[in-house]
Amino acid sequence: MAAIVGRDGTERPVAKILAVGRNYAAHAAEMQAPAEPVIFMKPGTAIRLPGQTVPLPRDRGAVHHEIELAVWLRSGGSRLTPEAAAGCIGAYGLVLDLTLRDVQAEAKRGGKPWTLAKGFDASLPTGPFVDASAIPDPAGLEFTWSVDGTLRQSGRARDMLLPPAKLLAYISEWITLEPGDLVLTGTPEGVGPVLPGQRGIMRLAGFGETEVVFA
Repeated sequence: MAAIVGRDGTERPVAKILAVGRNYAAHAAEMQAPAEPVIFMKPGTAIRLPGQTVPLPRDRGAVHHEIELAVWLRSGGSRLTPEAAAGCIGAYGLVLDLTLRDVQAEAKRGGKPWTLAKGFDASLPTGPFVDASAIPDPAGLEFTWSVDGTLRQSGRARDMLLPPAKLLAYISEWITLEPGDLVLTGTPEGVGPVLPGQRGIMRLAGFGETEVVFA
């Protein structure tokens, strides 16, 4: 079974992985797309744990980084209110939603799903997750992504179009949320390519950083 890890190294099982596109207005603008959430899924085989090298596909065009705040659920439900959804969150952490940008662009042109562009093996490097009890103000979370020492992306939870609790409530109108679900909350502007041999740093302000090595 797929899993993420906490800051103490304890594994937390993952049930399903749900993700959202276009949850930051500036990123929607840079992608020339409407600023409205798009929900998609990634398989458990996409997950890479902290310290695991991330192999990149060599023959499928550009691979882009998308740094995201993610939430791991300790409980779930359907048709949740935002208040009830907030109570389902067990931990927060950072992930990279790696994307085959050329494959995604072709899928968009043909009106096809993004599955192959988003769900390929090792397309979800993860950092250690922080217990929700240690984060009294989730709206205040800030994070950055740097590649080879150069800042590429920075984000703030307060800038999301749908903050985590409202996003979970929205998803639960369509898909029942379960304990162990991992929900990605979208990427801020600044997405771009990564290459084999590069090294990146995911940093969650106040909670440390995680190195990601690409091969």
